[in-house]
Amino acid sequence: MTGRFETELSHLLAETREMGVLARGMYRDAVRALIQQDQTLASSVSARKTGLRDRLHRVEDDAYLILTLYQPVARDLRAVVSCLKVASALERIGRYGKDIATIVGYISDTPHISNLLSIPHMADTVEEMIDLALHAFETSDPSLVQDFSSRDDRVDALGYSIFRECVTYMLEDPRNITRCANYVMVARYLERAADHACTIAEATIFMQTGERVEIK
Repeated sequence: MTGRFETELSHLLAETREMGVLARGMYRDAVRALIQQDQTLASSVSARKTGLRDRLHRVEDDAYLILTLYQPVARDLRAVVSCLKVASALERIGRYGKDIATIVGYISDTPHISNLLSIPHMADTVEEMIDLALHAFETSDPSLVQDFSSRDDRVDALGYSIFRECVTYMLEDPRNITRCANYVMVARYLERAADHACTIAEATIFMQTGERVEIK
């Protein structure tokens, strides 16, 4: 491939990494806003949604241009395709951060039930997956995500545990129903964010090895 192609591909990879910084920041700030019941921080997360979408479009446009102009093959082709997959997953992670931030507005008027149940632990577990997946992509090191199947299982188990705890609190006091229903939604968003971290891990493995794996 020409030097021009190498420059364009490096730019595409850099754009995807920058999108990762934005999506990861939205996720982290949304969780912090939830824990601290910080409506101002939650609003700042929601305000970043447009910028996240714009970055996705830039990655897509640049990737399609590379495919059209240079028709890359082998690992170069896998790198471009992986950027598209990673960018899509990052957009969803950021969107789930925005969804969590939206919930803050519904439940910021009264103290949390039992310190948010297991949600902070679940959120930390998912954040670690996102960080590892992005680091693996940035460093081209798929060994960092070898244990993602077991990590995803732990996230699923935490989500189910939160659901059971919420049912118990709702049965004990109907006044807890709305708040616990929102907790269940947060747990669902966290679970889906973990799934998209797995997608980034799958794309990284494909980019480096050409192997198509499904982490589940």
